[in-house]
Amino acid sequence: METRCENCIVRQFNSLRAMNKEELKRVSDSKVSRKIKKGQAIFEEGEKLDGVYCVRDGVSKLSKLSENGKDQIVKLASKGEVIGQRSVVAEESVNLSAVAVSDMEVCFIPKEGIVNTLHTNPNFTLEVLRHMAHDLKEADDVIVNMSQKTVKQRIGEAFLYLKNNFGEDDAGFLKLTLSREDIANVVGTATESCIRIISEFKKKGFIKASGKKIGILDQKALQDLVDGF
Repeated sequence: METRCENCIVRQFNSLRAMNKEELKRVSDSKVSRKIKKGQAIFEEGEKLDGVYCVRDGVSKLSKLSENGKDQIVKLASKGEVIGQRSVVAEESVNLSAVAVSDMEVCFIPKEGIVNTLHTNPNFTLEVLRHMAHDLKEADDVIVNMSQKTVKQRIGEAFLYLKNNFGEDDAGFLKLTLSREDIANVVGTATESCIRIISEFKKKGFIKASGKKIGILDQKALQDLVDGF
């Protein structure tokens, strides 16, 4: 499991790729690899983070607790993503919780390595800015989706997103299995509504379901629904 950051393929997907050999060596010497079990928290909303987490394997849900005690899942972070970056750079407590939705391997990188490199390597600073800008853009899209798309459209979109980003298994089910509650928390609706819409999608032949697993049967019909046709 132990891999040097210099040799780790995952860093190609995140801001660490802009570090030079020396910087990577320092980060690698200070990082700690951790295995996180499905359902375990990596960090909780409101915590002060002493570093960032680089996802080597598995998927984490980043969510915010609303006033009424409901979780809103803001994003799914998978292999290659660095989480907790904004909090460390802004020196603020983290405003989201991160919980594993599958078994995970993460590397914890103490913040010194990140902050020192921000001061000395402009390429790294630019990469971090780029990633944060991308996250902001995604957040903007989520806000627009929430206000302009129906719950059905958002659930359809969530399934297409899961297929395009995480793929399907040999039986044609989505590889990443989310609970009905998680799907509801991604699209911002009640679990009951989510269950109702899923069974409607099944009746229409858009999807198939087996236990928690869901598979897309008619991608075009689902896409048409999402696009409002």
